[in-house]
Amino acid sequence: MKVILISMPDVVPVIIHETAVHFPNHGIASVGGNIDPEHDVYLIDLIRKRRSIKKYLTRQINRIKPDLIGLSAMAWQYDTCVKIAHLIKELRPEVRIVIGGYHATLMHEEIAGAEESLWIDFMIRGEGEEACRRLVNALDGRDDFADIASLSYKVDGKFVHNPRGGNLDLATLKPPIRDKRRLTWGYHIMYSKIEVLETSRGCTRSCNFCSMKHMYGRTFRTFPISRVLADLDDIYYNCKSRWAFICDDNMVLNPRRVMELCDAIIARNYKNLTLVVQADCISMATHEDMVKKMAEAGFKSVFLGIENGSKKNLNAAGKGDIVAASKKAIENCHKYGMMVIGGLIFGFPEDDEDSIRENYAFFKSIGADAAYCQILTPYPKTGMREQLLKDGFIANTDDLKKYNGLWANVRTKYLDADELQYQFWYQRQVVLGWWNPPTPVRERGRIWTGIWRFLFKPYLKLHYRRIMKKYGWRGRYQREVARWARMNHFKDLEGY
Repeated sequence: MKVILISMPDVVPVIIHETAVHFPNHGIASVGGNIDPEHDVYLIDLIRKRRSIKKYLTRQINRIKPDLIGLSAMAWQYDTCVKIAHLIKELRPEVRIVIGGYHATLMHEEIAGAEESLWIDFMIRGEGEEACRRLVNALDGRDDFADIASLSYKVDGKFVHNPRGGNLDLATLKPPIRDKRRLTWGYHIMYSKIEVLETSRGCTRSCNFCSMKHMYGRTFRTFPISRVLADLDDIYYNCKSRWAFICDDNMVLNPRRVMELCDAIIARNYKNLTLVVQADCISMATHEDMVKKMAEAGFKSVFLGIENGSKKNLNAAGKGDIVAASKKAIENCHKYGMMVIGGLIFGFPEDDEDSIRENYAFFKSIGADAAYCQILTPYPKTGMREQLLKDGFIANTDDLKKYNGLWANVRTKYLDADELQYQFWYQRQVVLGWWNPPTPVRERGRIWTGIWRFLFKPYLKLHYRRIMKKYGWRGRYQREVARWARMNHFKDLEGY
């Protein structure tokens, strides 16, 4: 059997995405790595082919002649996923198409009843490695669709949903297959080659804006440290990458295990290894010994879910009062030389112009090095969505293309969605201003930070000064909105 696994080209349109960061898709590499070796597997990560998609896929499909194509998509990528499925069926009607990922997991019943299900043959809900492995074998005549847990398949044109299987034993999973990518170039962070590593799955925190519990339940599982090290060896020695992003949902939930992993990495004696991770503030605040060990192992940057400076908004998000923990976590990270990227969320029901400005000011005061900001998004099947629907605060209930954290899909008691969108953008420009790389970042990337500080930033300041003179704040904002919208518009997929 020949199998192609495809991830979507849609991106979250942050200002410098195209030049700042492109991570490879780890999910399709992991699913592909667990398909039995007698089958041929190809990976196509469309994040690296965001133009001429139809032409590229036509060439690849005609060349490979696959029996099965898997498409992975989140809610805001699903529209593109359907268009690509339609294109594939037009090119090769006999090929079978399976979709997976968060959207298929959460919305399988809605997908099954929609018109676009015409282009979809199978759905996999939850973790995909074992179900996809068995699906390929079933198509090869060595298994039965009805016996495959978490699989949805068609009988007489209608979907049948098999019961969900339990969470996988991570010790049984094979490593991802990075060497099967058809697009091999351009994965980078600030001009340094980067790969993605997984050491655990799941999170036991209670954030009610998160849909993770529908994928794994409220559980936390870890890969064997020996397996993590073997995968890191592949990244370091075979892929020749000195940067690795750890894509775990919350790696630091078990501090003792983190320290054991760090000791094992230190013993490996990798030279110039840089690790990037996302973590929760409470663990990073209360376990300074863990933070110190992480720094010794090569962790240079951490994303912290700070979310908000308002205790009321934090409680609404199910986070609890983590303001003090956020400050302490940043202090611990800085003490051991780790850069902090702080996540902020805006658009809670009580938010107005003043509270948005105050939240940016709060972020500036606690000393994080960079901000990743989002607007509260009512993702399908989350507790937050249910509450916002009940209270009438969702302005966009069904255009999921805008469910990526950038667009305002909600209103507040004081701001409609359009004004919330504007204040989210405007207050950031006024309060946070231009990013100034902290000293540790400058030391690790003297060339690109120098280019940013002394070439790009002065040029952009001059450019925007001219725009401001001509259009003002509102005019500049409208130009930015138009640019964001263009980033996920794929002209050659129109009509599908």
